[in-house]
Amino acid sequence: MFSCRSLLAGVAMLLSAASFAADAPGTIKGTVLEPSPENLALTWTKANLVLPASLAGGRRWEGRAEDAPDVIGIVPLVVVMHGSSGVAPAIKEFQTWLADELGAASVAPDSLAIPDRLTYTSPVDVDTYERVHTLRLAELENALKASRDWSWVDRQRTLLAGSSEGAVAVGRYAGKDVAARLIYSWSCEDNYFVTAPRLGIGPKEPVLNAISARDPYFSGANPWNKDRAVTGSCAAALKDDPKAEVMVLDADVHTILNRPEVRERTAQFLRGVLNP
Repeated sequence: MFSCRSLLAGVAMLLSAASFAADAPGTIKGTVLEPSPENLALTWTKANLVLPASLAGGRRWEGRAEDAPDVIGIVPLVVVMHGSSGVAPAIKEFQTWLADELGAASVAPDSLAIPDRLTYTSPVDVDTYERVHTLRLAELENALKASRDWSWVDRQRTLLAGSSEGAVAVGRYAGKDVAARLIYSWSCEDNYFVTAPRLGIGPKEPVLNAISARDPYFSGANPWNKDRAVTGSCAAALKDDPKAEVMVLDADVHTILNRPEVRERTAQFLRGVLNP
């Protein structure tokens, strides 16, 4: 005869097994990756906005872009493109740091606000990845356009930052209206994640790339990259850009934008861009 505790334990094991199966490599959930006006509008209105204390009456403000308060002043704006896990705690923590440390506002479009938005557990086919990248780039372009409605944005000091999936959009953006780019946890090169890098970075743009030497996705340590000449950083892609910097950490973790050494390097880089 089973006890209640045994029954609950059995249910927990079944749920755990189901969760594991759902997260197995190659899993795809949802279907929508269409960058329609309606979908892009959702990624913007539900975007996570953080305003520095200097702009928000002496106290940092955080909320959705659709709830942005009326403020007076002018500050830099960083458009932050999240990774495949959405506007996760690491993204919000990074935005808070930008506000408190550098006095910069930031907005992170929420791709997962799209109903039935396709999500994946790598590796999946490259055509699916490229559909994702097309959507993310459209989100970035829409965010830059929509942010023009905010009178407090310093148009000469608008920047892009992206981590992992979001970093591809930051690297591919071809506009000339941004002051600098931060590319975290992507290597700007041909790997399992893209058909080709297709970078839109200008020859003399300020760019900071930070990535782990043994990044579990984009370094040569990942067997998914075994048939490609992967170096594991943006160094080769940016070698002719005199304003580019590459930071390769002696680490094997993927999400690194909040590590102390990365924050220190980012702060130095951004101060040079924002206060030349």
